[in-house]
Amino acid sequence: PAKDHWQPLPSMPTPCYGASTFLHGNKIYVMGGRQGKLPVTAFEAFDLEVRSWTHYPSVPSRRAFASCAMAEGCFFSLGGLQQPGPHNFYSRPHFVNTVEMFDLEEGSWSRLSRAIRMRDKRANFVAGHLGGRVVVAGGLGNQSSALGSAEGFNLAKKKWEPLPSMPTGRCCCATLEAPNLLFVIGGVAQGPSSAVEALSLQEED
Repeated sequence: PAKDHWQPLPSMPTPCYGASTFLHGNKIYVMGGRQGKLPVTAFEAFDLEVRSWTHYPSVPSRRAFASCAMAEGCFFSLGGLQQPGPHNFYSRPHFVNTVEMFDLEEGSWSRLSRAIRMRDKRANFVAGHLGGRVVVAGGLGNQSSALGSAEGFNLAKKKWEPLPSMPTGRCCCATLEAPNLLFVIGGVAQGPSSAVEALSLQEED
């Protein structure tokens, strides 16, 4: 019988840390992340059957600490800390409420209109797909403390709607999607947090 072991696989084309990952079909998608203090815009996928990487069109805007979610065959790249390009030394990093969407079937990104931007500017927050909505919660914004607000992009109505605030506002959380629940685990409030909370939403009719 085979022994327990680690299996080497082909390296990612773009080295990074802090990326968002998704398993869809037989592919692992890797989006964004950082190199040093700079955001990475790479979007790549590893095919588990042929064991090779594929490049996809890069994320349109350069944002660190953005969050990502997948819903209905689309990837959403949300919010973050907008950073100036390598040749622009005068613009300062700033929080954004950007919403960019990649359609897997069409193979292209679309930057949605200003009317479809998130209600709050935020970075380093949790995101997921729950109850027919793309959900975002917590993070850092222009306030002096971590955010507790939450909102959901109603996929049927194509608009953001307020959701119940997190009991414990915080950033840097771990998150896990489960049937009908979005778990938010730990993070940072005034200091490291031990809070574990779960959001439950009614499915939209």
